[in-house]
Amino acid sequence: MNAEPATGGPVHGTWELLPATRWEDAYLSGNGHHGVLVFGDPNDDRVIVTHHTLVRPNGAEHARPPRLAAELPGLQARLLAGDLAAAEDFTDGRPLQWVQPFHPAFQIRLRRPSGTAGGDYRRSVDFTTGEAAATREGTDTHTDWRSRVFVSRADDVIVQHITAPELTLDLAQDHQLPGAPAGLGVGHGTLLTPDGALLTLRVRYPDSDRAYTGVTLAVVTGGTTRLASAGVRIAGATEVLLLTRVRRHTGELDVVEETRALRELIDEGPLSYDFLLDRHLAPHRTAYARVTLDLHADDAERALPGTELLKRTRSPALLERLFAAGRYHLLSSSGLLPPRLTGLWTGDWNTAWSGAFTNDANLNLQTASAVSAALPEVTDALDSLIHRQLGDWRENARAVFGARGVVAPAHSDGESGLSYHFSREYPLHLWTAGADWLLKPLVDHDETRGARDPRTASALAEVALFYEDFLTRSDPEGNLVVVPSYSPENRPANANASWGAVNAAMDLSAARHALHTAAAYHPGTPEALRWRALADRIPPHRVNADGALAEWAWPGLEDTYDHRHLSHLYGVWPLDEINPYDTPQLAAAAHRALQLRGAENDSAHGHLHHALVAARLRDSERVAHALGQVLDGDFFHASLMSAHYPNRDVYNADAAHALPGVVVEALVQSTPDRLVLLPALPAAYPHGQLTGVRTRFGAEVDLSWAPHSATALIRPSRTHRVELRTSSGTEPLDLVAGEDRVLTLGAR
Repeated sequence: MNAEPATGGPVHGTWELLPATRWEDAYLSGNGHHGVLVFGDPNDDRVIVTHHTLVRPNGAEHARPPRLAAELPGLQARLLAGDLAAAEDFTDGRPLQWVQPFHPAFQIRLRRPSGTAGGDYRRSVDFTTGEAAATREGTDTHTDWRSRVFVSRADDVIVQHITAPELTLDLAQDHQLPGAPAGLGVGHGTLLTPDGALLTLRVRYPDSDRAYTGVTLAVVTGGTTRLASAGVRIAGATEVLLLTRVRRHTGELDVVEETRALRELIDEGPLSYDFLLDRHLAPHRTAYARVTLDLHADDAERALPGTELLKRTRSPALLERLFAAGRYHLLSSSGLLPPRLTGLWTGDWNTAWSGAFTNDANLNLQTASAVSAALPEVTDALDSLIHRQLGDWRENARAVFGARGVVAPAHSDGESGLSYHFSREYPLHLWTAGADWLLKPLVDHDETRGARDPRTASALAEVALFYEDFLTRSDPEGNLVVVPSYSPENRPANANASWGAVNAAMDLSAARHALHTAAAYHPGTPEALRWRALADRIPPHRVNADGALAEWAWPGLEDTYDHRHLSHLYGVWPLDEINPYDTPQLAAAAHRALQLRGAENDSAHGHLHHALVAARLRDSERVAHALGQVLDGDFFHASLMSAHYPNRDVYNADAAHALPGVVVEALVQSTPDRLVLLPALPAAYPHGQLTGVRTRFGAEVDLSWAPHSATALIRPSRTHRVELRTSSGTEPLDLVAGEDRVLTLGAR
């Protein structure tokens, strides 16, 4: 295991001296399809199984977007005439409908009826392999015990291996997890096989034809295996190998076929855990190791258990480990789909906010490092989510706006992309910027690799078509007006203003960016000419009386500053529309807006969103402060997965997954024509190396720094001239494909 090196480098794992007692503290593994939460208790070893497809029917599977297109012209007229409350009743009167909630499948439970206490215990998770392991070693060899678990990227299977002399245990699949609804139709099946047993668990949702089935194949070495009341009793064995898969389905699952597929994994190679692990290591380790962070931390602090290190909130060793854990968890939760609000994991059927894909900040922040920190696996997962839902996005555009093209929803369960989750206070069906934000990482990825994906080009064209049909109203100066317009999840400060308003800054930036980007993907076409002309008519941002970039660029709409979202600064991050180099006056106004922004309820995503914007604006002190709010706020569980609120309140992946993006943005930023080095390094980290960062002009960058100097190694894959920005100033940098460049920088 790599979790506790002796000296000389960052820790690529974490460890504890006690088993997990809460599912939130359980160690995590996943392959973007299946996930596990591993407790590591020698006497009651529990592994909670999850799968990205497991969402519980709640009526939302039949929900459609509201058909409001016929009423849209009337709403637009009222808003433009000064009726600030006009959007309050722009719904079809339905109550708020949450998307189908994400839930766990079951737990694999191994109880040792004659389990003993004592001995030297340790549990760990190795980020380089994806393994969660636990051991107990006593003075008596009969108390030795070891459990290892990983989720295979090669074979899409959960692999668990338990060894001990004279191993006796009860093995069962247990669906009784917190919040499980009444009325579940549960069926267990157990069958002895020549080398162990086969366990199946089928769970049918109440009043639904949908179900899921878990299949666990147990291969037992030595001893005896017999049927027991809740599974099987294994006695006197030396090792047990478990292979588990989950399938969500309608009707009945072909368990024979699923068993055959699991059996093939064993039959095609040596019967061993290590054989299956070796197949998994290439895709997992290659992805995880592409980018590393070394802050020259103290080796004694690097060797601390996770819960002890979390107490040292200003330790470079803590930021190193959280960066590593964030990359590990982001990779592990991305495959079939990108990460949910809880990544790929939950131990409770009552997952906060349905464990949804929340597209108006959370998913976007979680994937902030996907391109720059070299995880195309995450970008591919996001691409998968988008393209499987484009048909639903088209229906949103038609039903709500009477337009061609596409509109993304603010919430999704991964099955539906329809916009039906909204209320008076959160009129999310009015939000039109979502498609641009979700597609932005795919565009960045294309820039990094130097080729445009035809599917991304097609999706961008549909976004542009929507704006062609939607942007039909003008102000007295001839500028187009975005009406209705919604700035998630805020409202103007005017006493009578509704959440649905006019010219939200985010909507202006998103429309302008989407139209220009679609045109760039379709050069030389008549459509590109139309889209650029339309983009040029979108009004500029407004600076308010406080000198801040206004959240609504419509005269008379006042800013509400104490809010967790920073939607109005979308032009700063993730876009490049507002920056200190090309638009210094707007950047100063954006910086003033950032200074005035409150933290509202201390949501982790708000603090790290603040840090990302601050990094783009070269404000290292504000980056450090925002990071400090999270590090000091007790946001991280022993698993190093995070919470939504301070004091580990509400399990949520925002902080864990967004933190690597903040670190990268503070050290290396790029556009297709610019490289910025060390724009916002917090003073608490005076030494370090960041290796493997990808740039949007097709080069990899390794950066090392000390208090009075820095060195960058640039490995370009294509020939290009970029603008180099450092604390010393600006200069052109000519790069030649295949020729490495070493830059030595002066005092920072």
